[in-house]
Amino acid sequence: MRRQPAHRAGTTIERYNRRTRWYHATVYVVVLILLGTGWWLRTGQEGRPSILARWTGVADTTLHTIAGWVLTGLVAVAITFGLRAARTFAVETVRADRGDLRWFVRWPAAIFTGRFAHHRGHFDPGQRVANVVLIILLAALVASGVGLILVVGGPGFVWLQRIHRWATYLITPILAGHILIASGVLPGYRGVARSMHLGGRLRIETARRIWPAWLDRQHPDHDPTQRD
Repeated sequence: MRRQPAHRAGTTIERYNRRTRWYHATVYVVVLILLGTGWWLRTGQEGRPSILARWTGVADTTLHTIAGWVLTGLVAVAITFGLRAARTFAVETVRADRGDLRWFVRWPAAIFTGRFAHHRGHFDPGQRVANVVLIILLAALVASGVGLILVVGGPGFVWLQRIHRWATYLITPILAGHILIASGVLPGYRGVARSMHLGGRLRIETARRIWPAWLDRQHPDHDPTQRD
């Protein structure tokens, strides 16, 4: 007998739809291009084309500028056409609930054991902090990048350079941590890659372990007493 796909058997649930996944993937690629070309130029390689520059036939400085404008456009699209989703994202990001501190206390061990403390939001408390920091740093990068194109010389140009440089320094390790967690390599986060990168669905057991309150809202008939 043919085995049913997991989602037909009721063992998976959709967390992100296709439009959200494609938007996230586009932002992801653009930001990686910005970081890659930015660090290449920052380390004094301007006279040597990177692998990406050789592959595209476009200079790294030009690639960096183009990617910056694309990111600016993506932000504008999110604000204008995805206003409802952006509002939901903002509301869920800035929320604070009782028990968040306990979640942070248990988090270092939970990334290996999977025994996360309960939380109430769409995002876990760690994601909320990361979201805030990433938004601030991306806004600083976009604003200072546009400023560096529009401003020619003077003290304003110097300050914009400093903001752009330090925002890059700060966002790099945060993005690296985000990629590590989202990849599902860590035992506690095993299975999460499917929610954004591999079809948008994840197993009920994974959702129960990491986003229990969200699962309660989306799948109220599941048994909350079950554990992995």
